[in-house]
Amino acid sequence: MNKRKVILYIAQSVDGYIATKEDSVDWLFKFEGEGDNGYTGFYDTVDTVLLGNRTYDWIMENSEDGYPYKDKAGYVFTRSCHADTEDVKFINEDITGFVRELKQQEGKDIWLVGGATILHTFLQENLVDELLITMVPTLLGEGISLFSEGDYQLDFTLKGTRTFNQFVELHYILKQST
Repeated sequence: MNKRKVILYIAQSVDGYIATKEDSVDWLFKFEGEGDNGYTGFYDTVDTVLLGNRTYDWIMENSEDGYPYKDKAGYVFTRSCHADTEDVKFINEDITGFVRELKQQEGKDIWLVGGATILHTFLQENLVDELLITMVPTLLGEGISLFSEGDYQLDFTLKGTRTFNQFVELHYILKQST
């Protein structure tokens, strides 16, 4: 059985922001890519999506079509109690244990959708196996950083790069400690 991987798949500005201070991602759509910039190909490799509560709330407030990952198992990490929906289960238990158990189950890879707060926890607990970061050719100057300061140091190996017109995708794999 292949071990499932947790993959962060996300876009960021050249200066490392995933959104403005006002939670806007409008800047992502100012540049021309190619097709869907590899999204469909990536999306087909996962069967589970993980989101922080703030990201989930943002998606639900800003998506005209509702929850966009209906064909995947969805888990939202939260500190408060929420009733599960048809599309997602809310998780307020130990993140590390939950994710390690998920990784042992049969299935495709797991997409860590975001955001920055949940990513911080995943990095501190060494739960991220790969990074697929698409660089957007803009400087925001301020906003929500992809990576927060923390008590972690992880080393990655570059697996490859791809370009989609103005966008560059960087694919990193976590180096396993020996």
